[in-house]
Amino acid sequence: MAILVFDIETIPDIESGRRLYELHDLSDEDTANALFALRRAKTGHDFLPHHLQKIIAISVVMSHASQVKVWSLGEIQADEQELIQRFFSGIDKHTPTLVSWNGSGFDLPVLHYRALLHGISAPTYWEAGDTIQGFRWNNYLSRFHYRHIDLMDILAAYQNKAFAPLDEISTMLGFPGKMGMSGDKVWQEYQAGNIKGIRDYCETDVLNTYCVYLRFELMRGIISQNEYQHAIEQLRHHLAEQIDKPHLQEFLTRLNTGT
Repeated sequence: MAILVFDIETIPDIESGRRLYELHDLSDEDTANALFALRRAKTGHDFLPHHLQKIIAISVVMSHASQVKVWSLGEIQADEQELIQRFFSGIDKHTPTLVSWNGSGFDLPVLHYRALLHGISAPTYWEAGDTIQGFRWNNYLSRFHYRHIDLMDILAAYQNKAFAPLDEISTMLGFPGKMGMSGDKVWQEYQAGNIKGIRDYCETDVLNTYCVYLRFELMRGIISQNEYQHAIEQLRHHLAEQIDKPHLQEFLTRLNTGT
């Protein structure tokens, strides 16, 4: 069975914002600032709604057939449509179990809206049992099915007031936790042209999610203590091979030392 852990990074959708709020004469930066201001006036914070989040990075950890690998989809210059197409094509090809941290609350709704915008087909993801019988009782869409495991949602017993940040849970469990930057800095880094730094940050976040997932599988008895340790060692071995990627080497060092 393939396991696909995923995480996305986003920036304001400048083009749609201009269209929705008639901001045609503003620069990208001024348009974003206007969107933030409008959002603050409406909600008291400047976190934009899901449909105005443009995806600039999708990072994944794939665990399959005793192998594990971390990477970001597409080349660094790939546009949003290509990233989303690659994500859903991977689901069509492998039918993996999806794993996320707050994927139900953020990543997947954003992917839905953006796939809708770009006209991207994702038949396996949207299958609910009409074509494939087994998906009736275990599909990607139901909150309580395990074909998509939103760790934040499940560990909080589906209670919003019990939600916890990935960084704190990862650190609490002895995993590296937050590295490089934070989500609220992504727009600033994007404006500075630091797409690679954003992708690197996304990869370390998805690695933390994978580590927490392994501990979750140990807790619910899906894997044994020996299997858990073996999976962590597999991850260490893969990271050790990525000698040209400093962010993965730093993650490995902190994973080895438990800091």
